[in-house]
Amino acid sequence: MNQPPQNPYPYPPPYPVQMEDEISLIDLWRVLTKRKTSILLITLLTTLGAIIYALTAPAIYRAEVLMVSAQSEKGGGGMAALASQFGGLAGMAGISLGGAGGGTETALAVLQSRSFAQQYIQERNLKPLLFPEQWDQEKGQWIIQEPSLFTTTIQSLKQNLLPEAPTTGRERENSDGSPSDWEAYKVIQGMTKVSTDKKTGMVTLAIELTDPYQAARWANDAVERLNAHMRRQAIEETKRSIHFLEEELARTSLVNAQNILYNLIEEQTKNVMLANVRDEYAFKIIDPAVPPEERIKPKRKLIVILGFVLGLMLGIFIAFFRNFLENQGRVPEQVE
Repeated sequence: MNQPPQNPYPYPPPYPVQMEDEISLIDLWRVLTKRKTSILLITLLTTLGAIIYALTAPAIYRAEVLMVSAQSEKGGGGMAALASQFGGLAGMAGISLGGAGGGTETALAVLQSRSFAQQYIQERNLKPLLFPEQWDQEKGQWIIQEPSLFTTTIQSLKQNLLPEAPTTGRERENSDGSPSDWEAYKVIQGMTKVSTDKKTGMVTLAIELTDPYQAARWANDAVERLNAHMRRQAIEETKRSIHFLEEELARTSLVNAQNILYNLIEEQTKNVMLANVRDEYAFKIIDPAVPPEERIKPKRKLIVILGFVLGLMLGIFIAFFRNFLENQGRVPEQVE
């Protein structure tokens, strides 16, 4: 009986292995050496642009005021005892009997509020300083810029398609060409930095400007104006509280209630007296702002280094991309 021929090989015949395209370091190095001129040129141009920007960018200086909350515990023990006996009436009068709480947070919120900044801008007439490119120093008036064709087209489309559309604040208020209050507030907000150290409770107010003397003056002036604002507001609220307590005192005939009301009025009168004689009402200045001698930006060395690195990366990317396009062009067409 015939047997089938045995396979002389102990293993099945190997199948042809399809070699995939591999990218070696040698190929990458060849691409880089081939495109070294374009890589070097792009890197030099980018670095040169970074150098020009670093040298021409305006220097920004930061003036800082270091301060601490000046809110003391007003009538701590005595007022706390009154709170347990007659806290409801004190609450109706708008009197806080639990000691200080939220005074620093309230003052910081006022410092960074839009209304406080806009009042400060109007009182000091800071718009010409915030927008010097739009202010004609010789004529003492704002430069009215003619609207562009694009802006005119958009406005006409709004009027025709949306006749009842509300006008913007700039169209309502700035007939003289001056920037709006909102634009001025955004500029002030961008140059003002407020930080609080949670461990020590120290508050730092920083103003960043191109003029170091002006930055220091604005920082000190902002804290002084904040103290005056908070002191004036506290005096007004305390006087209203005293007026309310005096009315309640005239209505009641209970001796115990009258004693509590007298104590409340006495404490509030002390608060008014302290507010009138204390200039640093909200914050006590530990270290006032002085004109800085060193700029905080632009950081020229960092800009040049980043420009060099980005230029080198861009040149390498363009080199590989051009090599990829050339390889794609060498592949024979397989449409047929």
